[in-house]
Amino acid sequence: MRTLCSSTLIGEFFIIGFAGLVAMKDPDLSMTTVWTVCGIAMFLSVLLCAVVTRPGGVALGWALQLALVASGFFVPMMFFMGVLFAGLWWASVHYGRKVDEARARFAAQSGSSAPDAA
Repeated sequence: MRTLCSSTLIGEFFIIGFAGLVAMKDPDLSMTTVWTVCGIAMFLSVLLCAVVTRPGGVALGWALQLALVASGFFVPMMFFMGVLFAGLWWASVHYGRKVDEARARFAAQSGSSAPDAA
């Protein structure tokens, strides 16, 4: 699960940065505000790569997905990108867990049925 989720989060890191560049063009938003918010979100996306398998890591990832969708109120294209990445996040969590379960079953079968190499 870690690999799939981390890949999604790193993709979001770049999308958040590009959204910051687009948001800078909005005359109602100050550059300081845009880059403070984007910088925090980018930092959180990288930080979540390290804690995604810990308790609450997936929930924090969902919170980041909601924030990404909500950023569409400032950069309208982010509604689409946020929903797209929320779907990728769901797939990463769902299929990542299935892969982890399959690996655990395989390791258990290999460990119990392997002959002793004495």
